[in-house]
Amino acid sequence: MKYLFVHQNFPGQFLHIVRHLVRSGQNQVVFISEGNENVIPGVRRVLYKMSRIPPQDGHPGVREFDIGLSRAEAVANAAKTLKGLGFVPDIIIGHHGWGELLNLQDVYPEVPMLGYFEFFYHTDRYDVNFDPEFPLMADMPARIRAKNAINLQALAGPGFGQTPTRFQRDTYPEWARSRISILREGVDLDLCAPDPSVAKKQFKIKNMVVSPKEKLITYVARDLEPYRGFHVFMRALPKILKASPQARVALVGGDGVSYGARLAHGTWREKLLKEVGSELDLSRVHFLGKVMYDEFRALLRRSDAHVYLTYPFVASWSLREAMASGCAIAGSATAPVEEFITHRKTGLLVPFLEPERIADGVLELLEDRKLAKELRQNARAEAEATLCLQDYLRRYEQLMQSVAAGHLPEESVPGEIKKKSPRKTPVRKSKTG
Repeated sequence: MKYLFVHQNFPGQFLHIVRHLVRSGQNQVVFISEGNENVIPGVRRVLYKMSRIPPQDGHPGVREFDIGLSRAEAVANAAKTLKGLGFVPDIIIGHHGWGELLNLQDVYPEVPMLGYFEFFYHTDRYDVNFDPEFPLMADMPARIRAKNAINLQALAGPGFGQTPTRFQRDTYPEWARSRISILREGVDLDLCAPDPSVAKKQFKIKNMVVSPKEKLITYVARDLEPYRGFHVFMRALPKILKASPQARVALVGGDGVSYGARLAHGTWREKLLKEVGSELDLSRVHFLGKVMYDEFRALLRRSDAHVYLTYPFVASWSLREAMASGCAIAGSATAPVEEFITHRKTGLLVPFLEPERIADGVLELLEDRKLAKELRQNARAEAEATLCLQDYLRRYEQLMQSVAAGHLPEESVPGEIKKKSPRKTPVRKSKTG
């Protein structure tokens, strides 16, 4: 088959499936993106560059949509060049969040499209007003609604969608859900695997050294910020460190802001250290910044208690990898985490907004070895059953072939993708399919 992928940051969410399609030797894979240094052998890259940058002085609610339309225009121009060279794909796959797919229906009107739907914003639920520490400002509801402009354009266009979790699918309007398949993402279970021997020897990463007698608590996020519970975790640390004098804490993440509002001055790390730093033995608290993937995997294998916290928002890949690595997880009792973690079976669920109870959950994992061992084994077993990368790739390829053939698949969770025949998606069948 001929595949056309689109994502401004090559390869984005499509790394594993693109590698899989290329390895088969039976597919032609072309990828439209902005320029970067990433390379996947066998993939033909077509670069685009936005011809204009939207002005800063426009309405704040319009700027994101403006950027999306500019991307859509640039991607369509790149696709026109491709088509002029004779390339007509059997299916187009991309991420709807950036707006890049919006105009491809004009270039390839008969080619089916499978778009990644990540999150639909609401003014009255999920992440909005979840944390009372950050109340909703009067002008924010209108700006939040405006963030769905690209989402709504994508839903009104042709094609079919996929998303990784039921939580994410259910953020979309009910009328749209029948067009969005749940395709749970997979983890390389060989790369992310338990290794009990790591705890029996000295462990070192960057400036942190952990002896076999010490307990290691791990926390991982792209950036150290409230959306991923950094503030409540820091407030839990005084109790944890006082009750467990042989514990060390490793925090992985940058000082930027991936989600939510930025501080007027400084970083969240600086702010929380100013708030609780005097209550902490900072010789046992290690801010590792961003780490290499091999270091990250080693950290999870050594972890005695892994903390994963998030607003009701998109779950991080690190949660999946922690499960595959057999971590004893204390996760927030929020909907995206509850889809992965069953309380006292595959991890402990703790209230996101209660640092004292977060601390209690971590301490229980450190002190109850029998429970921790059981949770580790169950987390790994759950990952093997529902997060296997090879199963994910098989289901992904099956979904793409189904959409390319014009069928409307039923929602996909680990297991087989079933087809509803003869019902069709509102896509136009490719002449080359």
